[in-house]
Formats: sequence, structure tokens, C-alpha cells
Amino acid sequence: MVFSSLVFLFAFLPAVLLLYFLVPKRFKNVMLFIASLIFYAWGEPIYVLLMIASISVAYVTGLIADKEKSGKKKAFAATLIEVVWSLGLLLLFKYSDFFVVNLNSLFGTQIPLLGFSLPIGISFYSFQSMSYVIDVYRGQVKPQRNFITLGTYVALFPQLVAGPIVRYTDIERQLSNRSFSMRRFAQGVKRFSVGLAKKALLANGIYVLFEEISAADASELSVTAAWLSVIAYTFQIYFDFSGYSDMAIGLGKMLGFDFLENFNYPYISKSITEFWRRWHMSLSSWFRDYVYIPLGGNRKGKLRQCINIMIVWFLTGFWHGANWNFALWGVYFGVVLLIEKLLLKRWLDKLPGAVCHIYSLLLIVIGWGIFAYEDTSELVTSFKNMFGAGGLPIWSEQTGMWLVQYLPLMVILVVASTPLMKSFGEWLDEKCPSLYGLVLEPISVALMLVVSTAYLASSAFNPFLYFRF
Repeated sequence: MVFSSLVFLFAFLPAVLLLYFLVPKRFKNVMLFIASLIFYAWGEPIYVLLMIASISVAYVTGLIADKEKSGKKKAFAATLIEVVWSLGLLLLFKYSDFFVVNLNSLFGTQIPLLGFSLPIGISFYSFQSMSYVIDVYRGQVKPQRNFITLGTYVALFPQLVAGPIVRYTDIERQLSNRSFSMRRFAQGVKRFSVGLAKKALLANGIYVLFEEISAADASELSVTAAWLSVIAYTFQIYFDFSGYSDMAIGLGKMLGFDFLENFNYPYISKSITEFWRRWHMSLSSWFRDYVYIPLGGNRKGKLRQCINIMIVWFLTGFWHGANWNFALWGVYFGVVLLIEKLLLKRWLDKLPGAVCHIYSLLLIVIGWGIFAYEDTSELVTSFKNMFGAGGLPIWSEQTGMWLVQYLPLMVILVVASTPLMKSFGEWLDEKCPSLYGLVLEPISVALMLVVSTAYLASSAFNPFLYFRF
């Protein structure tokens, strides 16, 4: 089940909200835990057992990981068991066939593939389970002794399948004591509506251009079209993923939770360093706190820091999928970040903001060009076409038709990638609070819901990109 489906919007969500607000406070986590398991089991019932097993391992190891009561050795052993379990699941279900294929290719062996399908959301709930037990071991939180409460945290359906990666430390108090109000619920509905519109209208809309160019005959292509295709993907992945995060945050507010922001207008960045402070912030901070800092961070000299950065970015890329293009994407950004840190920072600080912005966008688009193609031959062909080595003309008649057709949407995407609309809304709210709060805002939310729903009803199924990660 996905948020951008009619089943979720008109059956699952209304039923969950109705039951959630009807049941007494002491049963809300029970109800939410059951609803989350149903949500997860909707498409792949067997894997709900895997999730329950992960919750059970996190529950038991979390209790033992408390050094004050278990002792340091037992606590460390319990933490290690949780890490091995969670990483083992990822290796088995997400990467086993990748390693087998590469071993067969390198050594000429014929090891059979395991053929496991990827459990949706495993990359997210595995990281959440690990962070919980590690934080208990570090003494940052107390172990959760209520299985249902911990299960609610791990399985919480708003952020289950595509993030943001919610840490136990961030919602520990909310799990046992959260507040509800109509204002808070309305804010959640508004945020959810914005996310739905991002997905259904913007991401899905520009996805069509990417698909059209990717499927076009070579005679219709050009260097400009190759760049247009990657730019379309650049917009698609942002509005697709940030749209999901908005919907997750909105659903959380409806249920009384405050999830941390996951995006902060990353395409206005003036460096790649700034970009990664604004993009998928929950993942970046997770790798910083649980990989980079434990490796030594910047405390053991410049060379060790550089090595640590490259390790983190290789793992960040590989986390996204069992394919070499994702690892290459991570290494690409790791190298760029190192170059900025060691060489470019002092120059970027002196250059005009517009120049820095163009520099950043160019590198970001190239990065998404690597990310978009899991097939190596398609990746190579795309970059040859982009940089004039594919024998294509600079321009073609079809390129002009694509540009004219999608230019209005492109303009909307550019504006929506910046804080302009948010700033305008805040200005309007300040100048005309009654008009904005009682008329314009409710109407705009209703329009986003109606138009997005109509679009979903008339279009083919298109899941969120990050479902496969």
C-alpha cells in the first residue's frame, strides 16, 4: 500500500483515524501498531513476520544493552547481536544476489541466485532498530520495556517504507505521551496535501518527460535532450521523495507525532557540502552519528578524516541499492565533498552566489545522472550523449517539442524547489491573517487534495522511487 493510492486515501487512512481517535489513550499504541502491521502486510504478508522478528530482536537486545543493569560485556554483546541481525537482513535480502552475480562474473562460477524479493522499507526499519539499541548502549535512552510501544516505533506506518529515518531519541516521549488538537491535525492535513500534490502532480508529471526521452528513438535525440532527461529526473526524485517525507510528517502530526524535517530546499544550495545538509537529512545524520564519528570522524588527522568520509559515502551510495551505479554515485559525491573541503571552500566563499549556485546544480544534476541508470550500458550511453560523445546533434526538432510541451511544468518545478511560495504564504498570513487562514489556505488544501486525487484516479500506478531502497 502506498500513500498515493485510492485505497489508502479513501479506505485505510479514514478507518485508521476514526478508530485511533475513538479508542482510549492507553490503547492508541496498540491500535497504531496493528494498523501499521496491516499497512505493511498489504502487499507482502509474509514479510510482516520478518518485521515482527526484527522488533523482537531489538526489544530483547535493547533490554540487555543497558550497561548499568547488564554490565558492559553483556551490553556490548547484545548491541553486537542487534547490529549483526539488522545488517545480516540487509545483506541477505538486498545484496545477496548482487554479490553472487559479481562472484560468478569474476571467477566463472555458477552459484545459483537466492532470488529473494526486497522487503519494502527494510533499509529504513533496520536502521531505526539499530540506532535504538546503540543509543541504549550509549546511555542516551532507557530501554523500552513495553513491546507494543517499541513495535509502534519500528513499524510506524507514516514513515515505514521510505523514511524519514526517525530515531527513538526523537520520539521517545511522544510514544507514551503525545498531545492532540484540531490545529495540529489541520497542520498535518495541510502538510500531507502538499506532499500528495508534489508526488501526484509534480513528480509524476515530470516523470513522463524522463520516460519519453529514455524511450525515444536515437533519431529524435540530441545533446540538449540528454541533459533535459537528467534534469527531469533531478526534479522527479526531489518532488517524489520530499513529497513522501511531507506526507509522512503530515500523517505524524495527525497522530500526535513530530517527525524531524528531511529536506530543506536542497536545490538552492551553493555547494555540495550545503546540498548534503539539506537533502535526506535523516540519512546523512544517521551515517554521521553511527558510522563517521565511530570511525574517528575528524579527530585522527586529515588523512584518516578523508578515508572516513570516503567510507561513509561509499556506504551511503551502496545503502540505496544493490548495484554499482549507486556505489559510484556515493563515491562521486564523496570525492566532490573532499575536493570542496580541501581545495575549493575558500574559493567558493569568495565567488558570487549565482556562480556557486550554478556550480552546485551542475554537479547535482550529474550526480543524479549516475543515480538514474542501474544498467551500466544505459549509464554510459547517457553520459556519452550528455557530453557530446554519442554522435548526437546539439539540438533536434523533437527536443524543441519536448521543451515547449514541458516548459510550464519546468517553471512550476523551479519555483516549487525554492522557499518562494512558502515565503509568500507567510507574508500573506501576516498581512491578511483572516483572509489567508479562513479562506485561501483551506481552499488551496482542498484543491490540492481534489486535483491530486483526480490525477491518481486517471493515471497508472507509480510507486515512490525510494520504495525500492
